[in-house]
Amino acid sequence: MPSVNAVSDTAVWTLSGFGDEISPDPAIQLAVLEALGARHLEVRSAWGVNVADFDDERTDALASLLSGAGFGVSAIASPIGKVDVSSPVEHEVERLRAVIRVAHRLESHYVRVFSFYRREGAPAESIRDDVLARLRALADLAEAEDIVLLHENEKEIYGDVPSRVLDLVESVGSDHFRLAWDNANYVQCGVKPFSEGWAPLAPYVDYLQVKDAVAATGEVVPAGEGDGELLETVTALRDAGYDGFVSLEPHLAEGFSLGGFSGPGAFGTAARALARLLDRIGVRTV
Repeated sequence: MPSVNAVSDTAVWTLSGFGDEISPDPAIQLAVLEALGARHLEVRSAWGVNVADFDDERTDALASLLSGAGFGVSAIASPIGKVDVSSPVEHEVERLRAVIRVAHRLESHYVRVFSFYRREGAPAESIRDDVLARLRALADLAEAEDIVLLHENEKEIYGDVPSRVLDLVESVGSDHFRLAWDNANYVQCGVKPFSEGWAPLAPYVDYLQVKDAVAATGEVVPAGEGDGELLETVTALRDAGYDGFVSLEPHLAEGFSLGGFSGPGAFGTAARALARLLDRIGVRTV
């Protein structure tokens, strides 16, 4: 798990990336990530199948590929909580149980989750209690299984702006419910990520997910080329002694409800943009 200690002379973060943004084929995912200097993969889908739908055979096949390539898994990028809040609590708990089996097999401590959609026109406040009941149930399972859930600030879910993200993490109140930070998603919600959200949320951030966006259009761009205040964010992380994962999710070709795609070339563009940004502040990746 990432720790926040005294600042060292050289900050070292662990590079990872959403492999399915490169190719549906995990062998290609690993080859491209290795060429970019990464030794970790964030698993969202493989062979065109979402991680929530993996069976034992598929999970074992991916584990074998990872072991053979000398790769670890930074996080399981699950779709848990990326459904309407009217879905029964048990529905997502059982889906999380299946995802956690995959996480254990792939030796990942982190599982990414979301905080539910609502019907069109419904105010966010109207679903708060239902969201919290569901997240508390998910956190209970994570605690029992010694897994840390990482809430992503996805647009249009309950926790899409800093005030509601803070409400969630404080109200759930579990060491097994933490935050994945995504600057681009905040930009697409009309938020200045660092200026408006970093100070209250920083104590709960365990994981950095990297993409940037242009405020005027919502277009996703490489790190440092948009309005996501990424330089300020990574500088603050460095100064806090962060030594965790930095995971590329470029979305440079397309984005859709359960993910996005970039292709090998654009993924490389995103990786080089991140490297330039981190080089400016003296952080290297492994």
